[in-house]
Amino acid sequence: MRSVKKYTIENPSELKNQLLHWAQQFEDVVWLDSNQYTQRYSSYDAVLAVDAFTAIKTDVHDAFETLKAYQEQATDWIFGYLSYDLKNDIETLSSSNLDQLHVPDLYFFQPKKLFLLKNDTLEVHYLNVVDDEREEDLAHIKTISQTGDSSSREKSTNGRIKISARITKDEYEKKVNTMLTHIYRGDIYEANFCQEFYAEDSYIDPLQTYARLNEISVSPFSAFLKINDLYVLSASPERYLRKEGRKIISQPIKGTAKRSKDKIHDQKLAFDLRNDPKERSENVMIVDLVRNDLSRTAEKGSVHVEELCNIYSFEQVHQMISTVVSTISDKIAPVDVIKTTFPMGSMTGAPKISAMQIIEKLEASKRGLYSGAVGYFTPKGDFDFNVVIRSILYNKAKRYTSYTVGSAITAKSNPDKEYEECLLKAKAMRQVLEEVARIED
Repeated sequence: MRSVKKYTIENPSELKNQLLHWAQQFEDVVWLDSNQYTQRYSSYDAVLAVDAFTAIKTDVHDAFETLKAYQEQATDWIFGYLSYDLKNDIETLSSSNLDQLHVPDLYFFQPKKLFLLKNDTLEVHYLNVVDDEREEDLAHIKTISQTGDSSSREKSTNGRIKISARITKDEYEKKVNTMLTHIYRGDIYEANFCQEFYAEDSYIDPLQTYARLNEISVSPFSAFLKINDLYVLSASPERYLRKEGRKIISQPIKGTAKRSKDKIHDQKLAFDLRNDPKERSENVMIVDLVRNDLSRTAEKGSVHVEELCNIYSFEQVHQMISTVVSTISDKIAPVDVIKTTFPMGSMTGAPKISAMQIIEKLEASKRGLYSGAVGYFTPKGDFDFNVVIRSILYNKAKRYTSYTVGSAITAKSNPDKEYEECLLKAKAMRQVLEEVARIED
């Protein structure tokens, strides 16, 4: 059981910084931050879950059934991640590409300590076994200053970073042309093809790196995840899936354009994206895929598109986003809604299984947590998960740093332009890591 207390906060922004610094003492941490981005579907401005009371981790065999049993037995808040390679638990698929991060395919934990921030109200949920630590923790949190924030990067404890590409530009373009051959002969209509950039023998300070990434790439589904030596530092703009009672919400992104500091030019870039036939066709194809996925658990006639190809602007890019919703019956288990839609269509393609098979053959790295999801379940069985994109993944024990980017390949794709789109999406992650290297030089 949990005890819940509410507090009025004078400076929510400062509190968020304090909470995240305080959390670093724990082995299990999930931090989710909306960055005050205006959105229709949102419960909290920020969420922090720390210190596992119970936990599960597993690879692909019966992973979703394991998660379902855990979620139903816990009847509590649980936080964690789903890796892309859980596709192998759903379909007859496999993953044999190079894997340098080496993390379990699924991990969830029941936090002893939970903080939910909305406007100027902080809800603090502590399990009874640690409730006597609440006031001492809050007193400690209030004493944490802004030191160590991204504004003090001269004090960075990061090490030097040498970023390498897993495949060359020529190799990338050859692989895209191979994918286009599949499209022209009708094997698939669209597929999300990704490439990894990495740094070996690297050391980064995860909190400082995340703070800087979140500073230059403000996003509504930002996440900091720490599970022992594994870190996810995410500036994700995309929601994968949300459950509110019987309502399911999916918000796939397909369509990207750069930003401009010139207001008039920036407006034109957004206008051009909205009216680009290639980008719109990419988005519509994935919307159709999402509608089909949601229909597997939806009540008849309840799947509909709330918004189609709307343009949302973020610090680094304009994005084309659609919203698809459905209604499920009370008899549908929350985990089954995830299982029947995973992996998300925006990161696979259409038809989904064929696209995933071709992706596996052409990509050089195992995706792992990239294009997976980070999020939580509530005690009532609601959930909210992002898509792990625009993210730096870091294995501290192996001193391995990685970020992956991709784009949707369709019949209208130009390999050179697709490569440019990948670099645009990688800009914030590369900038952060290169700043780290310059600080140390």
